[in-house]
Amino acid sequence: MSTNRATPMSDKSTTFLEGLTGKKVTLGNLLWSVRECDELSQTEFAKKLKISRQYLCDIEHGRRGVSAKVAADFAIKLGYSPIQFIRLAIQDDLNKQGFHLNIEIHEQRNAA
Repeated sequence: MSTNRATPMSDKSTTFLEGLTGKKVTLGNLLWSVRECDELSQTEFAKKLKISRQYLCDIEHGRRGVSAKVAADFAIKLGYSPIQFIRLAIQDDLNKQGFHLNIEIHEQRNAA
């Protein structure tokens, strides 16, 4: 399934996913959700992201994190807006380091 999904994931979407899964949305479980919805194996999805299957598995299970740059690259390859992917990558890193902070994204709009 190949669609243009450039719209960022909203706070409502995040809340819905958290209610559905019973856990906080992480970049890993977001990637897992996208992969499952597209009905792709880890091998197929990893090829799409141009990473190894083991690296994808580690990300999905929270054993490895990714930088904001890599998260943005994943979003672009999957046809999503990078904003929420970047937010989740930063949030995951903060959580892993024990910081109790919540990252919110506020886009700047250029004045025309």
